[in-house]
Amino acid sequence: MDKDTVIKVENLHKKFCRSLKRSMFYGSVDVAKNMLGMKVNSNQLRRNEFWALKNINFELKKGEALGIIGQNGSGKTTLLRLINGIFPPDKGKISVRGKMGALIAVGAGFHPHMTGRENIYLNGAILGMTKQEMKKRFHEIVDFADIGEFIDAPVATYSSGMTVRLGFSIAIHSNPEILLADEVLAVGDLSFVLKCYRKIAEYREKGGSILLVSHGMQLIRNTCQRIMWIDHGVIKGYGKTSEICDQYEGAVFKEDREENKQGTQINNDPLVKITGVDFLNNKDKKVDSFEIGKFFKMRILFNLKRRIEKPIFTVGLFNAENIMVYVNYSNLDSKFNSDCLYGKGSIDFYINNLYIKAGIYQCSVTVAEKEMINILDWHEKTFNFSVKGNPISADGILQLPSSWRITKQA
Repeated sequence: MDKDTVIKVENLHKKFCRSLKRSMFYGSVDVAKNMLGMKVNSNQLRRNEFWALKNINFELKKGEALGIIGQNGSGKTTLLRLINGIFPPDKGKISVRGKMGALIAVGAGFHPHMTGRENIYLNGAILGMTKQEMKKRFHEIVDFADIGEFIDAPVATYSSGMTVRLGFSIAIHSNPEILLADEVLAVGDLSFVLKCYRKIAEYREKGGSILLVSHGMQLIRNTCQRIMWIDHGVIKGYGKTSEICDQYEGAVFKEDREENKQGTQINNDPLVKITGVDFLNNKDKKVDSFEIGKFFKMRILFNLKRRIEKPIFTVGLFNAENIMVYVNYSNLDSKFNSDCLYGKGSIDFYINNLYIKAGIYQCSVTVAEKEMINILDWHEKTFNFSVKGNPISADGILQLPSSWRITKQA
């Protein structure tokens, strides 16, 4: 392990048993074998056992933030617990260099019947802080957690947000060289999240390293330089943040599309139907992928068995995090002039320069009459397309071309 590496994980394996009774039986057998000097075969799965983690290899460098992503049950929290020493590995090696602080579960390590004040001293001692250090940093911890008079109330009376604020504050103020954080901002309010961003940036500037587990892709993208994607206990991707996050979002989107091929459809008028959507390039050729900054056209096909007065079509684009990236209404376009529609036909919506981030997008389409609230047919996230190309920026949703210029200098 070189001098810049603070965590090195080599060929890590961990298995669990789905049956509690059988797990206790296996544990008793393994203890007995160890006492008798017999070798326990940790490579073999016994009945009801499964690999929670298999062949995990990675390194965390000093001052680096490494993000761990994956679906629920993929093994992310188990990995942090192994690194923190809560579980022993069945196979492989974990090397850690430096003082470690961990916030792996909301309220983990807190005694529910002790006050926040008492838990600060208890957790500080667990994290290796001396009594003098705890006294010195006590007010910083309380001010950062911002739980006010509840500091002298039992932790059992805290909300999940208050508990995670106090837990994160203790962990970050213990001055660890390595911080393990599992969904630390999942239940935090906006002001606390922004405060954590600043604290994490300050922590990294001082050379601190972070291993961050989160389902919040924006947090991961903004905080981490490298990403490890774990899927069913194995590493599915490992590398630069933008690349691995794009791969993960694309896979999640594809899975969701296969499970819900038709999307959500609400038809309030059986005589009015959107029959389909075609995505077209600048040569009117059907495509399912577009380049960043290039021409985009969407053709909405309809079949109207009655006359629609002052029709309004709507297009909405959603990214992998279910965030509405863009929405547009036909009645806002002064060039679109249609007082009445009837029969089969189509309407084209196009963008000359599609400056949105690379990834897979879901598209919602509606048609309304006279007012936008009077929706006749609604296809929610039913149609899909992808955007490819080199990003202008690794962060953000839009990829707008821009420039910088100094206009005044003293």
